[in-house]
Formats: sequence, C-alpha cells, structure tokens
Amino acid sequence: MASAPMESTPLVRTFHQILLWPLQLLPLREDSQIHHHWELLEKDAGGVWKEVDDEFCADPDAFRERHYREFVTFLPYVQRLLYGEGAKRRSMAAYGESPIKVYRRLDVATARISFPERNAPVVFDVRHVDLYFFYDVDLVILVVEVSGSDVPLDVVQDSLHRFGRAYPSGWTEQGDGINCPRKVEWLAADGRVLAVSDYEARKQYLESVCRERAPPLAAHWQYLLNPMAAHHTDQAGALRFRQLEYYRMPLMAYLAVEHPERLTRGDFARLAYATAPGDREALPFSDEYLARFEQNHCYDKYYDEARSGSRLSTRVMCCDHAFLIVGDAARPVFTDAERGVLGQFRHQFFLLGLIAHMHKGALLMMSDRLVQTVTRLNIDQQETVRRFRVEIRSLLEIFLRFTHRYWFHDVSDHVQTREVFHGLVKELGTDRLYLDIREELKDMGAYLDSDLLRRQSNIFLRLTIVTMIGLIGTTTTGFLGMSSLIAATDHHLGMKAIYVAVTAAAFALLTLYTLAKSQRIAGFLDALTNERLPLRTKVDSLLDIWRQKR
Repeated sequence: MASAPMESTPLVRTFHQILLWPLQLLPLREDSQIHHHWELLEKDAGGVWKEVDDEFCADPDAFRERHYREFVTFLPYVQRLLYGEGAKRRSMAAYGESPIKVYRRLDVATARISFPERNAPVVFDVRHVDLYFFYDVDLVILVVEVSGSDVPLDVVQDSLHRFGRAYPSGWTEQGDGINCPRKVEWLAADGRVLAVSDYEARKQYLESVCRERAPPLAAHWQYLLNPMAAHHTDQAGALRFRQLEYYRMPLMAYLAVEHPERLTRGDFARLAYATAPGDREALPFSDEYLARFEQNHCYDKYYDEARSGSRLSTRVMCCDHAFLIVGDAARPVFTDAERGVLGQFRHQFFLLGLIAHMHKGALLMMSDRLVQTVTRLNIDQQETVRRFRVEIRSLLEIFLRFTHRYWFHDVSDHVQTREVFHGLVKELGTDRLYLDIREELKDMGAYLDSDLLRRQSNIFLRLTIVTMIGLIGTTTTGFLGMSSLIAATDHHLGMKAIYVAVTAAAFALLTLYTLAKSQRIAGFLDALTNERLPLRTKVDSLLDIWRQKR
C-alpha cells in the first residue's frame, strides 16, 4: 500500500456513527409468555417516546425512491418481518403488521463530546434516538445515530473507540474513565444541557458493583433509556432490563474521505477494530495478528487501491463489534443520501445490522433465561422441580416461535447485500450460538421426557403390584365361590379361614412362579404369534419355559 502523506490528518467529509445496544427486558408477569413492554413505555414516558409511524403507509405522493429501493432489496419473508403487509391485507390471518415496534425521542438534538488529550469538545448532530421492540421476544435495541462533517480522522477514531461505552472499565490516574470520553453532554435544540455523563464518579461505580454485583449505566445513557431502569437499581418503574452483551456497544459507521486510497493500512486496521488513534504508519496490533486482516475483515469487491479515482474506492469492513463503510467523498454515488451508498448505509445496511444483532440478542436472552431456570432448580424441593418443568417447556415454545418468525440465513438475493449479511453473521457468531441454544434446549427436553417416562414407569410398577395382589385375592374368592368340590357353607369359621389361606397361598405361589418365568413365557408368546415360525419351533419355545439354562 502506498504511504499517505503525513503532513496533515485526513478529513472525513461526512461521518455517521450508529450504536446498536441489545438489552434483555424482564417479564412483566410470571404467568405469561408474551409481554407488550412498549405499552408501559407509552404509559410511563410522559410523552417523551413517540411511536414511529410506518413510512410505507404514508401518502403515496410522499413515498420516496429510497423507500422503494430499501423494500425491494429484501426477500419476501424479510419484507413481511420489517414492513408487514399492506393495510388492505392486515385483516388476513396469515399476515399483518410488522412484529417490530419503533419508538423515538426527539428532545436530544446534538451530542457534545470531550475526548482526553483534546482541548475543544466535538459536537455531533443526533439524527435518531430509537428503541426497537420485537413482538414475542423480551428484547429491546437502543439505536443512537450521530453525524458530523469535516471531522479529522483521529477524532473519528476517538469517537468510534470511546463514544459507545455504557460505563468505564476502570480509571486513569487523572480520574478519567479508561477508554471513555472525558464528558458527554446531550443538548436540546435550544442549547440546553439535558444530561451529562459521570464516567469520573469512581466511588459510585465501585459501590454498585460491591453491593449489587452489577455496574450502573453512565448517567447520559440512563437518561436516554428512561423510563426503563436496570433490574438491580432502586429507580421506580415496571419496565426493567438486564445487560446482555459487553459494555461496549456494537456500532456501524460511514466515512466519506477524500482519496481513501491514501489511508494507510494502520488507518484501516484502526477503523475496522474501532481502536484509539495512533501513528498512521504503525499497525495497532502485531504483524502476525494482522497477517490476514484483509481476507478476514475486509469486503473489497468495490475497492482497489491501485486504481485511484475509479469506481473501485469503497471498502466495507467488519469485526465482531464494528461494521464500517469507507469511500470516496468526491464521488456523488457514494455520498448521495437518496440513491447512493450513504442512503444504503442508513437504510439497507442498517437493517442488516439490526437483524443480525436482534438474532444475537434474542439468543443471548434465551441463554440467560436457561441459566436462571437451572439456577433456581433444587431437586430436593418438589415445587422448584415442577416450576423447572414449566419454565423449560415455556422456553422450548418461545424458541420454536422465534425460529419460525425471526430466524433466517438469507435476507436478500442481491449479491452484495447477501454477502455483507453473511459476513456480519460470521463475525457475530449467531449461527453457532443458535445451534448451541437449540442443543441445550433439546437436552433439557430430553431430560424432561425421560423424567416423565421414569415417573410413568413408577406409576405402572405400583399399579402392577396392586394388580398382582388383587389378582391373588380375586382368584381365591372366585375359586371358592364357584367351587363345586368343596362345599364349605356349613363349615365353622375356622375351617373356612383354612380354605381361604390354603387357596390364597396356592394362587400366590402360582402367581410368583408365573412372574419368575415371565421372560420365557413372553418369548413363547412372541414365537406363538409369529406366523412365519414352524410348529416345531413354537413347541420348543414352550418347552424352553422349563428347560435348564446352560
């Protein structure tokens, strides 16, 4: 790769960063599988969160070409998931509205971020703050999109590396949160400060982990999530959530750069892994670790550094926590928000990331619920065993519905879209996670089935014992009652008791002898009912009942 001139830091002419953070929602009722969490959001938010109307049901005159391009990108079953059916068909039993509910807050207009070792804060426009709910999946995804223009590359790298931190991993000697911004402020349209981060509140974070075994969210992130509250906090509210993934929020980013071929390999590696800025001529990791960087993390179908100024100037990069598109700011096809790559990034590619992270979040949620279910099991307490069976059956049903409603391997027949989605899925490891969860649930189901068979066998054993005892008594009384050889009607009570005891003992011995020979008798009956066996074989099978085993 040609070396980039070092006299100035490259400018990113157009920059978009989207954070997607899946969170597990706690059940609202123990006796129900399906919960409408968004209804509580509408009730408790005080009008801050508003449901996003379906743009596809708007006035046809306002329906834009990017909506059409977005819709036709996906396969029909993905279209039904994302957009539902048309208004005229929503009364049909087969299809209806999309199972995705989107709520947006409009009070946050800009984000003012102060980074360590930088004198002036950076101000980004806040394009969206959304919550995505999914029907029949106890999951919500927080989506925050910010954008800026003419941002230095090292500031972009700082934003990718530091902005999406739910809480600090530690503190520097100066008291700043490690790998976090020094300060993040949410500003209203009129410039009012709505919320400020508290990464430096070291004592607060230490006390929370010590007492609750869970760290609190930074104040500015909790502000965005209100009225939802973390499960371990004392904050009022029925809508509670648990953290599912790492405290570093997954991200997607778009960078329009002049002469992207001048970016060094170190620049691309830092962008792909969302690491902190550094020497542009040095790699962020070892040469051995990055030996297959381009093969493993770069989709270069439309990128060729040797052909500067050509249409091959768009590079797509992906790792387990970041998805980026870098291209030429001088090419209108890359910067066009309606028909170009920018429009694709904010709509088609965003939906790819949303689907992939929803899959992973839902599977992690089910894994977490499995752990909780097993943790509450105490085999010495019958009530917990009963509850365990009920919860595992419920999880099996939820997993089945998730598979048929949300799970698919291909979202589009468009080659680039399909390949990018496969790359996302591979990096997130959702296929492997899906198989692991399915196997765990199958093991749980097999355990429940075997436990049911064991309990049924015990019941049959008890019934068999009762039947054997009843058989002796019934046969004894029946024999005496129908016997014409012994007329004991006129005998005294003692003689009648002797008759009963002798007869019962005889039939008991006969019953026990029959049980002792039951395996051989079963073999004889099996041979007797087999029409293909000759008569001699059947006779031999009968005689085998009394023959001595060698």
